[in-house]
Amino acid sequence: MIPDDLPATAAWIHSGGRSGFESVALRREPGGWLVVGSTTAVEDGAAWWQSYEIRLDGRGLTERVHVRTRVASEPERTLALVHDGAGSWTVDGVRTDELDGCLDVDLEASALTNALPVRRLLVAGRAAANAPAAFVPVHAPDVRRLEQRYVRAGGTGDGPPAFDYTAPAFDFAARITYDGAGLVLDYPGIARRSRP
Repeated sequence: MIPDDLPATAAWIHSGGRSGFESVALRREPGGWLVVGSTTAVEDGAAWWQSYEIRLDGRGLTERVHVRTRVASEPERTLALVHDGAGSWTVDGVRTDELDGCLDVDLEASALTNALPVRRLLVAGRAAANAPAAFVPVHAPDVRRLEQRYVRAGGTGDGPPAFDYTAPAFDFAARITYDGAGLVLDYPGIARRSRP
């Protein structure tokens, strides 16, 4: 079980390749959590937005995801993902073998989704894990497997925990800092938590 320590709301200012803002509402529900959020941004001169609902089970695993995306003047896209809790996924009702073994969703538009595997690592007291995810890009209508790894880098004392994150498909690595609840505080070059 994941602890009941999430705030009711959280927000991030996005930076780097895009400028924008993400906000989420987090609500404890019977057997898990409901996360409702949206990101609005400008990237490469084009405005876009993405809204999402993510249902997590009591272990913190993604159960269901609904995503709506609009990029500039393109038609709105919607996407529905369902996870059976054992590593099998459907995308818009179609079984997707490529996602077998993924436990989480990773929305390109969201800093929040980088918290999903880390919260489980913190609760379990683990220092590292491979965390393949069902990756939802902003600018493409597909879902694909994204291999990821998180390795604890610091925060074993009074400071916030940090994890070295790698995504080999993008040749990307960053040290992400989290708060005690496992939410992203600072994702260098991507997003920084906005404090009320």
